[in-house]
Amino acid sequence: MTRRATLLLAGLLAATLSHAAQAASDLQLPAGATQSAQETSPATSYQLAVGPWQDGQLETRALEGARSDTAYQLRANQNTTLQILAPLRDQLEQAGYDILYECDTQACGGFDFRYALDLLSEPAMHVDLGDFRYIAARNGADYFGITVSRSSESGFIQVTEMRVQDVTPAQPDDPLAPPQTAPILPRADAPAVAPSALAQTLEAQGSVALDDLDFPSGASALGSGDFASLQALAEFLKANPDFQVMLVGHTDAVGSLAANIALSKKRAQSARQKLVGDYGVAASQVSAEGAGFLAPRASNLTKEGREKNRRVEAVLTSTRS
Repeated sequence: MTRRATLLLAGLLAATLSHAAQAASDLQLPAGATQSAQETSPATSYQLAVGPWQDGQLETRALEGARSDTAYQLRANQNTTLQILAPLRDQLEQAGYDILYECDTQACGGFDFRYALDLLSEPAMHVDLGDFRYIAARNGADYFGITVSRSSESGFIQVTEMRVQDVTPAQPDDPLAPPQTAPILPRADAPAVAPSALAQTLEAQGSVALDDLDFPSGASALGSGDFASLQALAEFLKANPDFQVMLVGHTDAVGSLAANIALSKKRAQSARQKLVGDYGVAASQVSAEGAGFLAPRASNLTKEGREKNRRVEAVLTSTRS
């Protein structure tokens, strides 16, 4: 990384931290609120909940930009969750924010809604599954998601803020540096899968993970664009018309088993539709099923582990010969 790119990244991170601190100070929290945790990222993706959990899915708005998450505790505070949230909602409206969605416990979707939210961990942020409230708001490029709950003795608040911005990385300023010609994959941290490597893995091991199919928590649709693993799998299947594969969707452990099995199957079906519709694979060669969270490949106790568990795998099932 060049010195200029390093300075740009450092400046972006500093601006993110400064903006997060300013956002927190703009909201007048209840008396006695103490910050218990904070995480920031200068450039990330986030699915902001803007509707209830229903029919196995959560209505979200996909955002990209700078994100900050701050948790607060209200020790010995006996106010209800509505009494805690209402003043924060009023402040957002007075500051010109539009309320995108607001809900209370069961109206939100209960257990499934809560675990679809990407919240900071206990004990910093505690959520009583029988008593929590949520609100999402927007003002231009700034978005808020606020979750409020309480224990028997204290209140808890998490403020998630996203500032939507261009997340394209800075280009090197070395005039002699070769141009950046590598294709951009939908999931930047996943390596491209060469057809020969995918074929070898599929035939040798019986299955292969399509790691560039990136699914945010609770989402099942694939974005537009090319996916290296699907291209490789399509070439393999076209070269072997007697082979059949099953696409098996997997989820993290957020939400109920039934909901996750339904969601994981939708992810597999989304990949199948792309294989057949965009890459010209014979529909008879590909089927789709879902395993939910029953086959994790990493711990669901960490954000990184949950991201790894949200995937689709191709399983070689049989040949027709």
